[in-house]
Formats: sequence, structure tokens, C-alpha cells
Amino acid sequence: MSGVGEMCERLPGDQPLPESLRGGVVAIGNFDGVHRGHQAVLSRALDQAQKQGVPALVLTFDPHPRKVFRPDLPLFVLTPPAMKAKLLSKLGFAAVVEQAFTREFSANSAESFVNSILKANLGISHAVTGFNFHFGKDRQGGPAYLMDAGTRNGFGVTLVDAFRDEDACIVSSSRIRSLLSEGDVVQAAGLLGYRFTVQAEVVGGQKLGRTLGFPTANMRLPAETALKEGIYAVRFRRADGTLHDAVASFGRRPTVDDNGAPLLETFLFDFSGDLYGEVCDVSFFGYLRGEVKFDGLDPLVAQMKRDETEARALLAGVRPLSELDAAIAF
Repeated sequence: MSGVGEMCERLPGDQPLPESLRGGVVAIGNFDGVHRGHQAVLSRALDQAQKQGVPALVLTFDPHPRKVFRPDLPLFVLTPPAMKAKLLSKLGFAAVVEQAFTREFSANSAESFVNSILKANLGISHAVTGFNFHFGKDRQGGPAYLMDAGTRNGFGVTLVDAFRDEDACIVSSSRIRSLLSEGDVVQAAGLLGYRFTVQAEVVGGQKLGRTLGFPTANMRLPAETALKEGIYAVRFRRADGTLHDAVASFGRRPTVDDNGAPLLETFLFDFSGDLYGEVCDVSFFGYLRGEVKFDGLDPLVAQMKRDETEARALLAGVRPLSELDAAIAF
């Protein structure tokens, strides 16, 4: 696990790597969510790199291939590139190579992927990937192809089997998305191996919370964010690393300027200060309740006080699920 202050480099996939990063071990995959299933692949890459004494890197694809092939279907991306890079740096990777995924790129042959990306651009010594990773036009490159390419080109290949949770179920990004859409951030955290966390810039709001004695830090999240609307116990991390217990309301607030973009409004406990323009993280620990319409401001304020009490109690007893969780949410 790398130090909290370190950030792995984010590099484009269409250019040769800096010399200091060539010859490394590369974990290949989309890794949306960087969940426990992905971590099984990623830890093998870190181990292999340590064994060889070379850098550990991740090759990932952006945007998510499903967004390219099915643009009509909204996709809730669990870890946009900046959050993915943050998680991977905490795990100990030196760099993330972000390959632009386009229809043109997907039309390249499997051999072209091996020659131009793995050999020419990355100069890899070893590839680590999940057993079901496919690449190249019409998914023509699979595990057997990659093993053969490694033999022909002088790089090692490790294939990692599907990771199953304590109930013997395969851990998948789609399963985690489904849990988050139900507000089940506790079970989602069990599959992620850390508390689900979003990152965004703090923007101006309508200041209603301030007049009620509950000033909030407001963040606009991507339109596809399919988290269940409601009130959550959260932790809020500022850009300087300081952490605050908080309660957050997530929902769509249709206003003239943003077409009802999902808004996360976080009330930080025991804090006063200006957060506008700061890029901050919010980690979700528990779902408290759904959105309720109140008959006047007094019942609303009374409920907000109850939410604060409940969130404080919940957060007082939390413990890290893993080293990664400790680095992200503690």
C-alpha cells in the first residue's frame, strides 16, 4: 500500500511510456470499481512486479467500452478516471495508462494490440489479466491468444480466475451498481473492499441549508449516477486530506441550468469554512432514509437534527474494511 500523498501517473495509451516505466508488469482490464475481484488481478501484478524488481502499471480503457457500443444505455461508472487512478495509487501502482477507447480502436486486430500497445508503447515484461479478458476486433484475442503472444514476444502472462465472495458469488461491477441503486452501500462496500466514494468539485447552491443552520457542500455528480436518492451517513475528505464526519442528501434538483443533474449536498459536522471550487471526496457508510416532503420548515429542521444524531452514532462505530478502505475513508 503506497503512501497517502503519492499519486500514480496518468498517461495516455497512444504514446510510448517514459523509459523509467518500460519493462514493467502491466495489469490489463477496465477495472470499473476497482472491486475485490479486480484486486485479485491487481495484487498478482503487484506481487509479480516486486518479484522482478520492475514498475507495476495498469492499462485501462476510457470511456468504458459499453458506452461506445451502447451509447443509448446509460452506464453508472463506479470509478471515473481520476477516482480509479487514486485507488490504484493507494494500492501501490506507479502509473495508469488510459487507452482511449473508440470504435476505431476496437476495430484493430488482436495482433495489432499486442504489437503496438503492449510491445511498442508499453514495452511490457509481463501481463496480468482476468481469465475472461478479450481484446481486438470482434474480441478475437482471448486468454490462449495472449499466452501464445507472450511466448512469441518474450513477455510472461498470468491469468487470474474469477474472484468469489464469502457466499461463493462472483464479484462484479454490475452487482455493485445494482446494490448502490437500492441504497445498500454497506453490502456494496463488502464487495468493493472499501466504502463507495465519489469525487467532485464543490459548487454553489441555493443556500437554503445555510439559512436553516445546516450549510452544505454541494457537488454535481454525473447524470448516470444511479445511487438511490436519500439521506446517507458519509465521510467528507477535503483536498488537503482532512476528514469530516457528515450527513449527505443525494437527489435530483431540477433547476433551470442543469437539467436535474444529480446533486450531493453534504452537511459537515463541526465545520465552518469556504469549500467552493475545492475537489473533495465523499465516502458512503450507511443509508439513513429516503427523501420526504415536509409540511413547512420546522418539521424539516427537526428531521435534519435526527439525521445528524443518527449519522454521528453510525460513524462513531465504523472500522476500516481493508488497507485500501483505511487510506480512502479513514
